[in-house]
Amino acid sequence: MAKLTHLDETGKADMVDVSAKPATDRVAVAEGCVVMRRETLDLIRAGDVKKGDVAGVARIAGIMAAKRTHELIPLCHPLLLTKIAVDCAFDETLPGVRVTATAKVSGQTGVEMEALTAVSVTCLTIYDMAKAADRGMRIDGVRLIEKSGGASGAWRAALSAER
Repeated sequence: MAKLTHLDETGKADMVDVSAKPATDRVAVAEGCVVMRRETLDLIRAGDVKKGDVAGVARIAGIMAAKRTHELIPLCHPLLLTKIAVDCAFDETLPGVRVTATAKVSGQTGVEMEALTAVSVTCLTIYDMAKAADRGMRIDGVRLIEKSGGASGAWRAALSAER
């Protein structure tokens, strides 16, 4: 079993020292979804939610959140992100909104947490903006899909049964 990297030899939480690691190009992609009633999805798609453009506002919230990941998650390093992209796709099969985020950096540590934070906050913003129409919405499947770069190289999640 792999050793946990954020614990020191006494078991205390510790920020990993990445100063000796070379900077490499790193990319992480995460996904999640907000499952809702079909009527709620129709309201969002039509732009008829009272709070405004749900997908547009949620996308910006996700981008902003990724840039602040180190302020939200205690042992994350502040990164000079080179790209954050968030996509909100309407998905009739859920029904709901499928969110995908891609984070990129040239640095000494990965961007998985930034991609996951972007997806999480995007989903939360969709919920917040549409909750007056549907309090039963559910946020599902927030996970890392793939990452590349760094010493551990590339990794890709197995395809899930629900996709």
